[in-house]
Amino acid sequence: MTFIDAAAQSRSLRRAWRDLVEGFQRRELWLHLAWQDIKQRYRRSVLGPFWITIATGTTAVAMGLLYSKLFKLPLEEHLPYVTLGLIVWNLINASILEGADVFVANEGLIKQLPTPLSVHVYRLVWRQMILFAHNMIIFVIIAVIYPKPWSWTVLTVIPALGLIVLNAIWVSLCFGILATRYRDISPLLGSLVQLLFFMTPIIWNESTLQQQGAQDYARIVELNPLLHYLDIVRAPLLGADQELRHWIVVLVLTVVGWLVAAFAMRQYRARVPYWV
Repeated sequence: MTFIDAAAQSRSLRRAWRDLVEGFQRRELWLHLAWQDIKQRYRRSVLGPFWITIATGTTAVAMGLLYSKLFKLPLEEHLPYVTLGLIVWNLINASILEGADVFVANEGLIKQLPTPLSVHVYRLVWRQMILFAHNMIIFVIIAVIYPKPWSWTVLTVIPALGLIVLNAIWVSLCFGILATRYRDISPLLGSLVQLLFFMTPIIWNESTLQQQGAQDYARIVELNPLLHYLDIVRAPLLGADQELRHWIVVLVLTVVGWLVAAFAMRQYRARVPYWV
């Protein structure tokens, strides 16, 4: 690599970093746009975004009741488990699928409004966090009905959500850039995420596998990275013991993901307006 090439790459990396910093500094813009997205989606609706809460709550209760009977699990344990699993999964699912379309969906703004590309990613992630907060109302209601023995470890859900947000940002950056160049990525991710839903312990757990005599499958499930993201949020809210391995996997994936995002932003950030 020549000195000129190294200098050019260094400048590109600085521009990519500046894009992320300047995008975050324009938080008044993306905070407002995210809220407007929600208001526009539920325009002239009486309940507004609470329709998503109702739909998620109905699904969680129905699946919790059904699978607690099928797997012969106590309802007071399985219903909160399924509910939290669905709520966190909706956040992860939206970050991946909507993240892949984040730049394509904002084609008009990207071409007409000179803002950092990261503004659109921050907007997406903040919108999903607002919807996540709405959905958490369901868990609060269930936690009142079926109280859990919480301790101070429940506070670990705060850094856990912070890690989820950091991962949602790099996932949206990487898949957003990739799917802008290759439009087949978005439907491919849709199929893959749907498959991962059934391979992630949301409506089933390890005791379910033991009942079915599938203990060996539990080791295969560990290869699913979404399991670890799910557990660091769900375990403290259920009063369960924290497992260090989940945190280690998530931290490693966060670092690796941001390195990939830095490379993608350095190499392809300037091409996104042309690709959309």
